[in-house]
Amino acid sequence: MGGRNGPPPMKFGNPGERLRKKRWNLDELPKFEKNFYNEHPEVQRMSQYDIEEIRRKKEVTVRGSGCPKPLTAFHQAHFPQYVMDVLMHQNFKEPTAIQSQGFPVALSGKDMVGIAQTGSGKTLAYLLPAIVHINHQPYLERGDGPICLVLAPTRELAQQVQQVAFDYGKSSRIKSTCVYGGAPKGPQIRDLERGVEICIATPGRLIDFLEAGKTNLRRCTYLVLDEADRMLDMGFEPQIRKIVEQIRPDRQTLMWSATWPKEVRQLAEDFLREYIQINIGALELSANHNILQIVDVCMETEKDDKLIQLMEEIMAEKENKTIIFVETKKRCDDLTRKMRRDGWPAMCIHGDKSQPERDWVLTEFRSGKAPILIATDVASRGLAVHLSFSHLPYFPDYKSHFFSWSGWSCVLYIILCIPRCCGPAPVQVSAPLLETCLAM
Repeated sequence: MGGRNGPPPMKFGNPGERLRKKRWNLDELPKFEKNFYNEHPEVQRMSQYDIEEIRRKKEVTVRGSGCPKPLTAFHQAHFPQYVMDVLMHQNFKEPTAIQSQGFPVALSGKDMVGIAQTGSGKTLAYLLPAIVHINHQPYLERGDGPICLVLAPTRELAQQVQQVAFDYGKSSRIKSTCVYGGAPKGPQIRDLERGVEICIATPGRLIDFLEAGKTNLRRCTYLVLDEADRMLDMGFEPQIRKIVEQIRPDRQTLMWSATWPKEVRQLAEDFLREYIQINIGALELSANHNILQIVDVCMETEKDDKLIQLMEEIMAEKENKTIIFVETKKRCDDLTRKMRRDGWPAMCIHGDKSQPERDWVLTEFRSGKAPILIATDVASRGLAVHLSFSHLPYFPDYKSHFFSWSGWSCVLYIILCIPRCCGPAPVQVSAPLLETCLAM
């Protein structure tokens, strides 16, 4: 079986079984540069006290030897001027915590693990150094695969990363593409055959293209695993391992995760060499302090009435946006139909929707035309909204991802539904789960 809420088992063999494991001889591989970091004079002058104060204020913890000093300004990274122009245009004033420490580590060519919540600025933390890395490599030749590969768990995240790559690479020679399931293969294959320096991909679709010979990873020297914990949750570990086998072992690897369970630690030990770990905040998954959490306990039979009551309170403010997370696609469709019949401007998104439909729904939601989005876990990360409402089933092991999905301020409502069989004492029955909710 696939991982929790992950893809179903493949009908024909194991994913990537037609891919042969590469036997690498580093002496025969062309050499490449990966250390491009030139410490800025302002950074050179930092004392040990200055370094510790910067990290303390930004809640940055580092592990590993040889970690460079953190940056306090974008110009200290010596990014190309076209990158600086986009940063200025987007009105970024200073690096976020993960960027402050992540930029110098990535630019130094070191392997790294970044533990930070979604919304922390991690995409720029690996994409801007990737641009520098690519600019120092030979031009792609006909038949070459990408220099930078970003693996992401969902098409939504992959598309968002590709948009950032386009924004920052469009003024240079750097081309990028996004490879994911649920969309026609033709345009994606054309991009790969024309040659792209950056490929952002979900593991399943990339495996398909590698097996079919539509691309290769011989030129890949910069590998990013984005939301590694999420990919493992979705059952993608076999695909990830098959893909990494196709990449030269002296590559630079950057792994990003919101949590640090033993499965992710094992992946880091297997794929990274002498890596530096950067953690923003506590290692244990904890509450996002920008999120007000409200827990409401009710019987299973009362949850729809509770939902409508909360919606009336939330949507009294017209500018509010609301996301309702549910466990199954059927519940997603049923709840959307019910709410629309009752006059609520709701739309839904889940894995059975076509890619154009999903894109349209997200556009309508972000614009405010449809301010209520009902979703399965497919949309649990990477959505920039100001208010979220979360309807969760009685499934405590699954809730951590809903607590870590946003770096922006919002309100998180949690309805704990007690099954009818538990009798008339829902508070006592749900006490352990309630305690867990409030502790996070």
